[in-house]
Amino acid sequence: MKLKFAANLTMLFNEYDFIDRFEQARKHNFDAVEYLFPYDYNPLELQNLLKEYNLKQALHNLPAGNWDSGERGIACNPDKIKEFKTGVETAIDYAKTLNCTKLNCLIGIPEKKFSRKEIDECVLENLEYASEKLKKEKISLLIEAVNTIDIPGFYLNTTSQAKQIISQVKSDNLFLQYDIYHMQIMEGNLSLTIKENLDLIKHIQIADHPGRNEPGTGEINYNFIFEFLKSLKYEGYIGCEYIPKTNTEEGLVWKKLL
Repeated sequence: MKLKFAANLTMLFNEYDFIDRFEQARKHNFDAVEYLFPYDYNPLELQNLLKEYNLKQALHNLPAGNWDSGERGIACNPDKIKEFKTGVETAIDYAKTLNCTKLNCLIGIPEKKFSRKEIDECVLENLEYASEKLKKEKISLLIEAVNTIDIPGFYLNTTSQAKQIISQVKSDNLFLQYDIYHMQIMEGNLSLTIKENLDLIKHIQIADHPGRNEPGTGEINYNFIFEFLKSLKYEGYIGCEYIPKTNTEEGLVWKKLL
């Protein structure tokens, strides 16, 4: 079985302008791409790039608020429910144009002025709304647990918490994006956690730790992880969301050895 990798164009090929990274992804034998957000670009321009270089759009995120000012998602903000719902509509429009069947929701960093009850209820309401809206378009909604070192205060931090949220949301269209880098920091036990939750995991992202660089630069045994995913017959994409230690091309040695 061959694993499917997606180049994360937010992280990789930063030696080039964003628009030129699609060509580089194809040149380096990726058949899919992902990135944080498409919203600064005309969706038809991105669609044309995908077609030109025969690439699949594996994933992108819902709008996540004002990223430059420090917001990392707004699904947990009761003051921004209207903005969240508008963002869902925007994301659907882009996903349909890009033929992207999976969207990730970064839940965000809760504001201290709200009670935990208000925040939890807001999260569940927003995720139920988004998952049902996306279901009508045959698009899956994913949520991602993030480590508390890179993003202190982030709402969702562990696999068990993500599973609890999924069980509470009244929808069968909410799944898990499992980021190996984040989960190595927060909980370890990577392979068994993946196996136990394979039915919920629709997308995986990778980076080594420490450093968030390419596989083979840190403590995670990616040779084992990749073989384990093959043995599980994991069919989803694996997003390469890491920071190249030197430059992107040199950092792709791991992929050439597969």
